[in-house]
Amino acid sequence: MSSCCTSGCHAAPPVSLSSTSANTPKPWWQTPKGQLVLGTGVLLALAWLAKLVWPALGHWPFIAATLVGLVPILQAALRAARGGNVFTIEMLMSIAALGALAIGAAEEAAVVVFLFAVGELLEGVASARARRSISALADLKPSAANLIKPDDSLEEVAADVLTPGQRVRVRPGERIPCDGRVLRGASNIDESPINGESVPRFRDVDDEVFAGTVNLQAVLDIEVTRGSADNTIARVIRLVEQAQAAKAPIARFIDRFAYYYMPAVIGVALLVMVVPPLASWLSWSESVYRALALLLIACPCALVISTPAAIAAGLSAGARQGLLIKGGAVLEQLGKVKIVALDKTGTLTAGAPRVTAIETWTNAADASAILAWAAALESGSSHPLATAIVAEAKAQSLESLPLEMGVSHPGIGIEGVVAGRRFSLSAPARLEVALEASARARIEALEASGHTLTVLCEHTSSETEVGQVRVLGAIALRDEPREDAKRGLAALARLGVTPIMLSGDNPRAVTAIGEQLGIEAHGGLLPEDKAERVAAWQMGGSGPVAKVGDGINDAPALARADVGIAMGSGTAVALEAADAALLKNRVTGVAELIALSRATLGNVKANVALALGLKAIFLFSTALGFTGMWIAVMADTGATVLVTLNALRLLGYRFAL
Repeated sequence: MSSCCTSGCHAAPPVSLSSTSANTPKPWWQTPKGQLVLGTGVLLALAWLAKLVWPALGHWPFIAATLVGLVPILQAALRAARGGNVFTIEMLMSIAALGALAIGAAEEAAVVVFLFAVGELLEGVASARARRSISALADLKPSAANLIKPDDSLEEVAADVLTPGQRVRVRPGERIPCDGRVLRGASNIDESPINGESVPRFRDVDDEVFAGTVNLQAVLDIEVTRGSADNTIARVIRLVEQAQAAKAPIARFIDRFAYYYMPAVIGVALLVMVVPPLASWLSWSESVYRALALLLIACPCALVISTPAAIAAGLSAGARQGLLIKGGAVLEQLGKVKIVALDKTGTLTAGAPRVTAIETWTNAADASAILAWAAALESGSSHPLATAIVAEAKAQSLESLPLEMGVSHPGIGIEGVVAGRRFSLSAPARLEVALEASARARIEALEASGHTLTVLCEHTSSETEVGQVRVLGAIALRDEPREDAKRGLAALARLGVTPIMLSGDNPRAVTAIGEQLGIEAHGGLLPEDKAERVAAWQMGGSGPVAKVGDGINDAPALARADVGIAMGSGTAVALEAADAALLKNRVTGVAELIALSRATLGNVKANVALALGLKAIFLFSTALGFTGMWIAVMADTGATVLVTLNALRLLGYRFAL
């Protein structure tokens, strides 16, 4: 039976992404938990001051501080009890504080209430910090569209009112407002929001385009094929919301423990009260006294503070290392993960192509010359492949050559005059000249390994030669793995966690990167496909699944996974759907999160064992009448100090790869 309840479940609630504005978190001092900490802290300080200045007041200032701080905690416990769940962390806290007051330990009661409030606040602050500056997924779809009227004039309308069959015009640099089919024009489209690919795709007449993608080059006329409520962005929104709604909330360890601890203690107390008089061992008055004493000693002051103190320290240690975690329940769940599904582009790889090889197929030019000419042709383009070629030329300190009469042919290539010679760059499939067998074989090998190629040709003409084309060589580009990718995957393997790559990129590129990194890889996946893979692993009993990604196309799978982890450089949508974020964008951060979780949960269990061990000794000795109440109270106070000090050790935790 689950011990999860409204107050005891600390998984992040489902977030509606249909809104067009992000929820801006309040500063911590304006939250109810923050005000509780400030209030109890001030009252506790005043109580200590009153004890020093006016000793005659006795314990009353601490009693007042305890009761004021305990009211919201007790209210939460009673709400949970009315909902059918009596055994919660808030109920344990209430019993602990009231029990401490009953045995005269008012100072301890006030301190425990304050520390409990601090621990709960730090969880909330961590969650709010991880969600800061996050926008809604719906913002990706343009709010307006240029509708083509029957007379071919344009009218700006709201994108939400577009219906199938209408036509819209999309200029270069604009987001496409609908799912549709290209009627006129051809252009490269940045589809990374949908498929995560780092290289834009060329779309021509009759090709399909998606809402939220970006038109990079030419004007396109598009026929709407799906209405606003059923386009790609809307489907992703629904996938995220459905995954979050279906995700079972996570009960923290202390919530699950409280479910068994409280009835067990009450049951033992009843036995101590009833069995001895019935067996004529003790009088009823003596047995009732021992039962009440047992309940007072069992008040879990040290037990209650053990989890919030360790969780708060773990969250703080993670934040200092760039690991932001949305609450203690997520921190605990991370340590149980058995499978980690990682996106390729921007997660395992750098997220942008770079030059990996330069092929020379003639004695007329060396690699440096081919790169310099290609960089001159691409100098005015913003295409990711062009940017990579120009960057590589600068990195090699090659001379910048002037470009004359440069002409771009979308989907085909670019041509122009460089230093008095005419060159063209195009994809191998667009070449109008036959290649030698050795060049064709080399192209096939590079493409099979996930590379994108662009071929450089020189166009010559003279009195005896007209329209001659000479293939000089090719430049191979690929989105390469991050420097720390292999180390991060190896660290996961040492922790007993299986990494798997899920990507929307083309299967050939995904397979090549997977072989290079030595992990299982699946490519060509849409957002819903990734979420379905995660769900299949969960239902197959493989254990808790974590999903790591950085893009909009990862959002449904991030929400569906037991733990979603976003790269800090990722989109706002990925950060919103995730449970944790890696601010330093390191693949090694995934292993660090899991190791930190295991260390924190180990600390919690050690604290619980310490608190229960001391309590069990004095419960047994008190039930038999060997020890007095004051010894038990001192032992409980000492246990509270010990578990707090043990939890603070996590502040210096570092994971060694």
